[in-house]
Amino acid sequence: MSERYNPLALEPIWQKSWADKGVFAASNSSDKPKYYALEMFPYPSGNIHVGHARNYVVGDVLARFKRSQGFNVLHPLGWDAFGMPAENAAIKHKVHPKEWTKQNIEQMKSDLKLFGLSIDWSREFATCEPSYYKHQQSFFIDMFKAGLVYSKEAHVNWDPVDQTVLANEQVVDGKGWRSGAAVERRTMKQWFFNITRYADDLLNDLDKLTDWPERVRTMQANWIGRSEGLKFTFKVNNWADGLTVYTTRPDTIMGVTFCSVAPEHPLAAETAKNDPQALSFIKECQGLGTSEEAIEKADKKGYKTPFTATHPITGIEIPIYIGNFVLMGYGTGAVMAVPAHDERDYAFAKKYDLPINVVIKGDNMPDDNAYIGAGVLVDSGEFTGLDSKTAKTKVIEWFEANKTGEKTVNYRLRDWGISRQRYWGTPIPFINCTSCGTVPVPKEELPVELPIDVEIIAGGGNPLDLHPTWKNVDCPVCGKAALRETDTMDTFVDSSWYFARYTCVDSEKPLDKAAVDHWLPVDQYIGGIEHAVLHLLYARFITKALKEIGYVSVYEPFKALLTQGMVLSPCYRTTGGEYINPLDVIHGDDGKSRYKVTNEELEVLANEKMSKSKNNGVPPRPLVERYGCDTLRLYTMFCAPIERTLEWSEAGVDGAWRYLGRVWSLVHEAGFTVNAEDIIPMAGLSDKKHKELKRKIHKTARKVSSDIEKFQFNTMVAACMELANALGEHKDSTDQTTQTLYREGVVMLLQLLNPVAPHITEQLWQDIGQKTWLVETLWPEFDMAATEDDEITMVVQINGKLREKLIVSAGLSKEDAEQQALQAIEPHLTGMTVRKCIVIPDRLVNIVAN
Repeated sequence: MSERYNPLALEPIWQKSWADKGVFAASNSSDKPKYYALEMFPYPSGNIHVGHARNYVVGDVLARFKRSQGFNVLHPLGWDAFGMPAENAAIKHKVHPKEWTKQNIEQMKSDLKLFGLSIDWSREFATCEPSYYKHQQSFFIDMFKAGLVYSKEAHVNWDPVDQTVLANEQVVDGKGWRSGAAVERRTMKQWFFNITRYADDLLNDLDKLTDWPERVRTMQANWIGRSEGLKFTFKVNNWADGLTVYTTRPDTIMGVTFCSVAPEHPLAAETAKNDPQALSFIKECQGLGTSEEAIEKADKKGYKTPFTATHPITGIEIPIYIGNFVLMGYGTGAVMAVPAHDERDYAFAKKYDLPINVVIKGDNMPDDNAYIGAGVLVDSGEFTGLDSKTAKTKVIEWFEANKTGEKTVNYRLRDWGISRQRYWGTPIPFINCTSCGTVPVPKEELPVELPIDVEIIAGGGNPLDLHPTWKNVDCPVCGKAALRETDTMDTFVDSSWYFARYTCVDSEKPLDKAAVDHWLPVDQYIGGIEHAVLHLLYARFITKALKEIGYVSVYEPFKALLTQGMVLSPCYRTTGGEYINPLDVIHGDDGKSRYKVTNEELEVLANEKMSKSKNNGVPPRPLVERYGCDTLRLYTMFCAPIERTLEWSEAGVDGAWRYLGRVWSLVHEAGFTVNAEDIIPMAGLSDKKHKELKRKIHKTARKVSSDIEKFQFNTMVAACMELANALGEHKDSTDQTTQTLYREGVVMLLQLLNPVAPHITEQLWQDIGQKTWLVETLWPEFDMAATEDDEITMVVQINGKLREKLIVSAGLSKEDAEQQALQAIEPHLTGMTVRKCIVIPDRLVNIVAN
């Protein structure tokens, strides 16, 4: 190998060597302890940028580290391959979604392989492959039989651009999460997962996920939204069914001045029968969709019905409104309104000139808004004078005694609607028969495959429903003509169990229980905070469901979770509004940025998350071809703590490349032969400089080992840099002991740096005469004796204020530390009496005196 560092020559050689030998293949029968490292499922959108790469490098560093610690490591990768972008591409580029997806997978895989990731590619799959989704269809049927899947008419969020239903979690600010179109509210037959059956388990088991970020656990807990309150029914004039409501604030019952119902509520429908204005208002409301977030942000409007409700305690008649802010799918579809103690109700009451009756007094009462806090009840009949907490209990007891209401537990979480009116997804394996109803496809006929000959037209509706023959089948029960279910599953279903399939990709069953039980839970899961509610909650639910139907034994899929920060990049724009990629920008000495193709001066915008729309996603291939992948790996790990945002800088990449050049020079530019030889123990050293170098080597080993375990990759790399600098000072030493320590340091550095920069360290490992591969070498142990200092700096304080810093022997006794401290600060104690000495060994002495 050339003595000049040439990553473009050595990196492909080592990648091929590792692949040929299969060193990253995990075994389901190894007697080593298992470690399952996994990055979140990638969607094959095409080219990747360095923001994506950061995610996979993190996982690779952990996987390599654990493998070197003697673990049997499973580190797989596959493709979350169904979804709308493939259909959009089919429309735009006239290419079949299958072909578009296949091309993108090949491109992304090629880009990811540039990084030398320690992936077990033998377990690769794509969710669009029938060999994958047939198993999903199989356990979907099992879940149906267990009551975990059902279909019904439901109010849904309809995306008019993507022409499909969206789950509430997929509606952001009232718009579709992909298309950005304002959603509409419709009523359609939908398939649901009964996720609410596990609401308590999903909530309570969050306490067991101690290795998850607290922020993520809080977000999930808030989404599940468990609450305790009162459920009761108002009597309604000319309406025998009454009006059932649920409230978490029974202490405000005496402040109710009106009620509101959802536009889909039977009372609203009854009102609209003979009232065109009510019908028009209901249609207007349907444009808001069913997302709680969208409803909350909309301007609150109402329409007064001819019905009134009777207050259950006072008997007073109160009006009932149709409200655009009430959702039929949440609670009972009706709410009691207390304007004095709810901000939304207050705004509504002000708008429609309704009474506002204060029934709770507390601290800092607002003059022009609702008081939503706790306090003492006023003007509340027999409950007057009670504090809010007591009043809640007493009011519930009153309703239960009068058999008009009861204490109830409620959840914000709703069942997961998974029907999508799209082509590129897993077909729902059911058949609709006019005689037998909805029946499952026999398992021996799975998979229900997607037809290839489809026409996908923008806004043209569901291609499966429009296909001339695909949906026409015989009922498997009675044999009569029937129709296939033409909806496909939400693609979040595909990514809610893939981690389990990685453990048994060759199994003829959906999951091989022995393999799954061996590998699950995933020991370390890595991905973005944006998946805190959607993907992570769904995966937790599917795991619990699979346990119920006998496929797995674990309750939770992911033991530990790491949410890495985003990578931001500058945005550059021409005068014509075109965005220019950062790699196509030249930065002049005059401080101006220009487009290298036309030399046009560019407008420099703020750093933003890498995206196609701003063309600021930095592709890794040109950088790898210039600097090598080890450089890019090192940069992404070093330039920011992994959980924080990294601001892209090619200058930082150049600095990482120069550092690796210095590491290379430690072997190839030393003034003596660098190879492994006997190690001198700390006890065998007497010279202070020798001891300092030995101590630096082993302190670095201790720190790097600790930092990787704590995901402190930036400080781990910094420690390796410091060690390289310390070794570099002795490159030309003629002292035999120094040369021996230098060789020990180089060996240690190559091992410590290997998880981050595997190619250069693997090559240098061979260059110093090692006979094994570094990737197959166990992680180095540090010598504890060599990490202990001979001397330490001891702080001396008087009454907590710094007075001296002393260099003393490490391990000094309390008595000697006190004596030396008192001698050092004697001048400061003139006229004072020492009352007490507080000694913290090897750190400080605090003299208490007056």
